[in-house]
Amino acid sequence: MKSVSVFFAASLLALSVQAAGNPPAPDLDLTIQYYSKVVTPEGVMREARYEEKMLRRPGHVWVMRVLPKNVDEQHDDESHASHQPGKKNVALQVNAVEHKHFNHVVTPRHVVLENNKLRVEYIDAHGKNLIAIPPSEYDNVNFDGSWENTFYLLDPKLVNAMPVSKRTSAVAGAQWHEREKNGVFQRVLWDEQKQIPLTIESGDKAATFYRRVDVKLQASASRALPWTSLKGYAQKEYADFLD
Repeated sequence: MKSVSVFFAASLLALSVQAAGNPPAPDLDLTIQYYSKVVTPEGVMREARYEEKMLRRPGHVWVMRVLPKNVDEQHDDESHASHQPGKKNVALQVNAVEHKHFNHVVTPRHVVLENNKLRVEYIDAHGKNLIAIPPSEYDNVNFDGSWENTFYLLDPKLVNAMPVSKRTSAVAGAQWHEREKNGVFQRVLWDEQKQIPLTIESGDKAATFYRRVDVKLQASASRALPWTSLKGYAQKEYADFLD
């Protein structure tokens, strides 16, 4: 997804080294933690943290934001109120889309690769809607249009283009890749067997920004796949939610 790949795209897209033959990518259930820190020219430090769950299967990637319990309950209450006659529709709800309201950040995203074509849709569980996103609107939902960045979190070609680091890995089968240019560094701990990065870091030597992604693999892959339970959902277009 764009939120991961943007950390490296600007400095790595110029590299066109082809990836070596990779083993088939296994099914994975992941927990992904994001952290960023920025120091402004005014000396203000801003930090952000959030977490997502991801399911990866052949041709399918499902991603949803993990919300703190108190926030989750608040949105659930708002969603319940918005579906009651005579009660005011109070805000954007978790996993819900009301008329003229669509918050892609808290709505699960399903990306499908079918016949070499991408399909991107968001799942409104409360309203039982599938919201299709056309390529022209990818930027508006923070999607970069890359299946590789979606499925692997970081395109393996870009990882293979990065020099192997001398830094040792505590994870069997995982290897660090690292590069630095003009005071900006990128580091990736890549699990070759799982075909997924376990850690992604980027920042600058001046410590004005730092970003880190930590990927935790679940012990087993779930048999319950959410995209198989969407029968009866209404098809909606992204344009339906634009003013």
